[in-house]
Amino acid sequence: MVRTASSPRPLRSRRRRLSPEAAPPARRRRSGRDGGRRRGLRRSGALERPPLPSSLAPPFSARTMSLSFCLASFLLPHSLPLPQIPILQPIRLDIKKKLSVSSERVKSVDIHPTESWALAALYSGNVTIWDYESGSNVKTFEVSELPVRCAKFITRKQWFVASSDDMRLRVYNYNTMEKVKDFEAHSDYIRYVEVHPTLPLFLTSSDDMTIKCWDWDRGFDCTQLFEGHAHYVMMVKFNPKDTNTFASASLDRSIKVWGLGSPLPHYTLEGHERGVNCIDYYPSGDKPYILSGADDRTVKIWDYLSKSIVHSLEGHSHNICSVLFHPKLPLICSASEDGTVRLWQSITYRAETTLNYGMERAWALAATRETTKLAIGFDEGCVVVELGSDDAVVSMDGTGKVVWARNNEIQTTTVRGVAGSVDDEDALPDGERLPVAPRDLGACELYPQSIKHNCNGRFIAVCGDGEFIIYTAQALRNKAFGQAIDFVWSAAGTGDYAIRESASRVRFFKNFKESRAIKPAAASADGLYGGHLLGVKGGDTAVLFYDWDSGEFVRKIDVAPKEVYWSDSGNLVLIACEDSAYVLGYNAAVTASAIAMGQVSPEDGVDGSFDLLFEINDSIMSGEWVGDCFIYCNNAGRLNYSVGGKIQTLVHLDTNSSGATVHSVLGYLAKEDRVYLVDKSLNIVSYRVMLAVLQYQTAVMRGDFDAANELLPSIPESEYTTIARFLEAQGFKEEALEVTTDDDHKFDLALELGKIDVAHDLMDRTPLDEKNSIDTMAKWKKLSDAALKISDFELTEACSLASDDFPGLLLLYSAVGNFEGMEQLATTAQEKGKTNIAFVSHLLTGNVEACADLLVSTGRLPEAAFFARTYLPSRVEEIVSLWKKDLAGVSETAANALADPASHPELFPDHDVALQVETMFLAQREATKATGISSGDYPTAKDDLNLDLISLVKSQSGGAPPPPPAAAPGDDGTAAAEASRLAQEAEQQRLAEEAAAAEAARIAEEEAASAAEAARIAEEEAAAATAKAADDNTDDFGDDW
Repeated sequence: MVRTASSPRPLRSRRRRLSPEAAPPARRRRSGRDGGRRRGLRRSGALERPPLPSSLAPPFSARTMSLSFCLASFLLPHSLPLPQIPILQPIRLDIKKKLSVSSERVKSVDIHPTESWALAALYSGNVTIWDYESGSNVKTFEVSELPVRCAKFITRKQWFVASSDDMRLRVYNYNTMEKVKDFEAHSDYIRYVEVHPTLPLFLTSSDDMTIKCWDWDRGFDCTQLFEGHAHYVMMVKFNPKDTNTFASASLDRSIKVWGLGSPLPHYTLEGHERGVNCIDYYPSGDKPYILSGADDRTVKIWDYLSKSIVHSLEGHSHNICSVLFHPKLPLICSASEDGTVRLWQSITYRAETTLNYGMERAWALAATRETTKLAIGFDEGCVVVELGSDDAVVSMDGTGKVVWARNNEIQTTTVRGVAGSVDDEDALPDGERLPVAPRDLGACELYPQSIKHNCNGRFIAVCGDGEFIIYTAQALRNKAFGQAIDFVWSAAGTGDYAIRESASRVRFFKNFKESRAIKPAAASADGLYGGHLLGVKGGDTAVLFYDWDSGEFVRKIDVAPKEVYWSDSGNLVLIACEDSAYVLGYNAAVTASAIAMGQVSPEDGVDGSFDLLFEINDSIMSGEWVGDCFIYCNNAGRLNYSVGGKIQTLVHLDTNSSGATVHSVLGYLAKEDRVYLVDKSLNIVSYRVMLAVLQYQTAVMRGDFDAANELLPSIPESEYTTIARFLEAQGFKEEALEVTTDDDHKFDLALELGKIDVAHDLMDRTPLDEKNSIDTMAKWKKLSDAALKISDFELTEACSLASDDFPGLLLLYSAVGNFEGMEQLATTAQEKGKTNIAFVSHLLTGNVEACADLLVSTGRLPEAAFFARTYLPSRVEEIVSLWKKDLAGVSETAANALADPASHPELFPDHDVALQVETMFLAQREATKATGISSGDYPTAKDDLNLDLISLVKSQSGGAPPPPPAAAPGDDGTAAAEASRLAQEAEQQRLAEEAAAAEAARIAEEEAASAAEAARIAEEEAAAATAKAADDNTDDFGDDW
C-alpha cells in the first residue's frame, strides 16, 4: 500500500491500542535485559503474509533454470544451438572472524572507511573504538550514565557523534578525545544518527516522533524539523543516489521518504504488519531499492519508484533489528533478536548462510564499500567478520587495458600514456593515483571473485560462485561458460584453458573445446595454476606440473605453493610459498623430447625438466616477470625486484594499520618503462622501472659483462647512479666508480677503494654555496681520517683546516711538534669561539698570558685567579680585583672575603719567591723561543717537570736569583748569552743538589715520625687486648652465675 503526504494516516499501535487522536505511550520504567519499552509488547507466533501477486514473484531459482534448460534440450530440434544460460551457484565466501570481544550490550556499530576501526555504542553509556586487525581497544569514551543507542563516525572532521538516553547529542574528536559539542537534541530517546555523505549535516530520529537535521558548520543548529510519523522513528537513511532525499522507519509500520527541502514526506510505503525497525538503500544507482526489517520477522525489498514490494525474505524467528545491502558484495544482511545474522543473495534473494556466535540478541550491523568487513553488535559484545577477500578483482593485459569488477558490474579503462613520459613536464610523479576514465562494459551473470586475461588479451575469464564465464574483452560478449571450482589460462593458445571440477578431476580445453581430462597424481587437487605448464596444487605439500598439449605429468615439486608465476619466455618459474619463494629454471626442450620419446615416469615425471636456481627469502603477495627480473610486492608493503636472487627495493608502499600491504602488482608496460599497481579500492598507481636497467642488471648477474657494456649506452645517465649502486651491492666497486654520476656516491666509493686523490679532487670541486654545509664538513673529516691512515700529514692538515676540525689539528700539531701550527690553531680557535682548544693550544706553546686573558675574557674569573696564582703571580692582584668586582654584584660579603697579595701578604707566603720564578720562566721562554727545545733533550728535560722551583730558589744561600740574560748586539752578545746560559745551568745544578739534600732530610724526618706513630699504635692495640681479656673473664663469670 502506498500513501502520500495528503492521505489519511490510520494509527496502528503495536504497543497498546491507540485511538487515532491518542498520543504515543508515556515513558515507562525499563524492565528486563534490554531495558527498553518494547519488551513484552510484541506478539509471538507466526505471522501470516498475503501472497505476492504473480508480477512480484521472485526470479527463477537455479534449480528452476536448470530444469528449464533440460526441458529445452528435449523440445528443441538438435540442429538449433542450445542457449548458454549459466547455472547460478551459491556465493563461495570464506568467512573469517577478525574481531570478537565481550562487552556490555552493543546498540550500534560503525566501521571507519580508512582505519581498521570498529565503533561500538554500549548500553553502559560508553563508546569504544576497537582495532579489528590487532584486536586491541584503541580508545574508550565515557559518554553518559545512560545507554548510548547510536554512534557514527564523521571522518571528514575526525569526529564521532553519539546519542544517549538523556536526549543529548555529544560530538568527540576521536584523535584528541576532546569533546567538541554537547547539547540536548530531542524530548525523548534518540534512536538513530545518520551522517550526510558530503554536506555538513546529520539527521537524528527520536521517540518524540520527529526527525531533525543538524548543521555543524552553523554551530550544530537545527536547520530542519520533519514531522509526520505517528510513532517512534527508529531509523533514517540517506539515499546514495540522491543525497537530498532520505527514508525513515517507524513503529507506525510505515516507511516515509523525505526531501531536505520539505518538512512533509514525499510518499509513504506500507506493507509490514508490525513496526518497522530498520531500513537501507541499495548502494549503487542501478536499482531503486529500499530494504526494510520489522517486528513481523520479515525483510522486504521495495522499489521506491513503483512503490511496490519486490521481494520478502523470511527465516528469522524473532524481531529484525538491523538490515543492510552490503556496499561491496551482492549480499543482504539482516540481524535479529533471535541471535542470528542471515546473509541473502541480493540478486536471487537466496539464503546464503546464517551466522550465530552465541552472543544473544543481534542489534546492529555496519559495513563499508572499501572492505568486505561486516560489524555486528550483540547483547554480549561485538564481532567483525571478513566476507571473502577484499582484494581488487582486476586484470591488465600486455597493452595496458584494465578490466575490473565492482560487484556484478564490469568496467574497463586503459593506463597507457596516462602517467606521461619522462620528458613531459606534466608527467605524474611516481606513486600518484592515475586519473583513469572507466567505461562500463555491462553486468556479469555471476558475482566475480576473479578476473584474468588470456595470453593475448582478447578474452577475459570471470570466475565466482563455482562457475566461470569467458567474455570478449572489448564488448563483454559470452564466449563460453561452465561450472568449475578453479579456472586458469594457458600461456600459449588463445582459447586454451583448464578447469578443476572436483578434487580428483581436471579438464583441459583447447580452442574453447574440451581436449582431455586427467586425474592428478595427488590425494587431493586443491587448486590450479596457469602458465606454460598447468600446475595442480596437491594439498599443502606439493605442486604437480602437466603438459598442456599432451596432458603428461612433467614434475612434482615438494613445496606448499601459494601462487605460481611464469616468465614470458617460459624458461623461469617462481613458486611463491608463505614465507619464501623458489625460482626454478624450466628446460622445455628436455621435456618435449621426453614426451615425444615416451620417457615420462608416472611417479617422477621428466628428469632434468626443472633446476633450482635460487631462493627468495621474502613473502610475495603479487608479482610479475619482466624478462629475467621478478618485480613483486611483499607483505610488508615494499615494492621489490629480484635479479639472480639479489633483492632491490624500489619503494615503500602504504600499508594498513597492521602493517600489511594494500597494493598488488597489476602489470608492466615495457614501452613506458612503468610497473602498475592497484590497491583494494581500485586506485591505480605507477612507478618508473626502466627495462634497459633491468636487462643490464640481469646481464651482470649472469656474468655477461660484454652484453652489459653494450646495454649501458642505451640507459639514460639519470639511471647511472642506480646502476652504480647495483654494481656496488654485487661487489663491483671499481665499475661502480666509473659508472656513477653522483658525486656523493663517487666520493664514498673512492674512499672505500683507497683512491684518496680522487676523493680530494671531488672535494676541491665543491661549489661555493656548499662549502660550509654540514655534509661537506663531514666529507672533509672522512677524507682527513683516510689521509691520516696512510700518514699523509699534509693532506690531513689541509682537510682538517677545510672542515674546521680543531680537535684533529690539536692532535696533529702536538704529535708532530708543529709550533707555528699550534700558535695559528690557538688564534683561529679563539676567533671561532672554540675556547677549550684555544686554551690548550696557548698552554702547550707556553703563552700563559694568553691563557689568563682567555679566562678573563670568557668570564671565568675564579679559574683565572687560580691560574695566575700558579703561573703568573704578578697578575694575581689584577685578576682578584676583577673577581671581587664581579662577585660584588652577587654577594658583597663574599667579595670582601677575597684576598690578594697586596692587601694581605701574610696569606700569600713565598709570593716574592714566586715572582722570581715567574721572571726566570719568562726569561727562559724568550731565550728558547727562536730555536725551541730539541726532542733529543727529552730524556734530561723531562725531570725538570718535577722540580719545586720555589724550594730551589729559597734554598739558595742568601742568594738572589740570577738576573735574566741580556743580549748584546753583535757576536759579543751571542757569547754573553751563552755564558749566561752556562752560569744559569750551573746555578740550577747547585740548587738541585741543595733541594735533593733538603728532600732527603725531609724524608728521614717523615720516616722517624712514621716509626713513632707505629709504636704508638702498637701500645694502643696491646692496651685494647688487655681490656678485652678482662671483659672475657667477666663474661665467663656471668655465665657461671
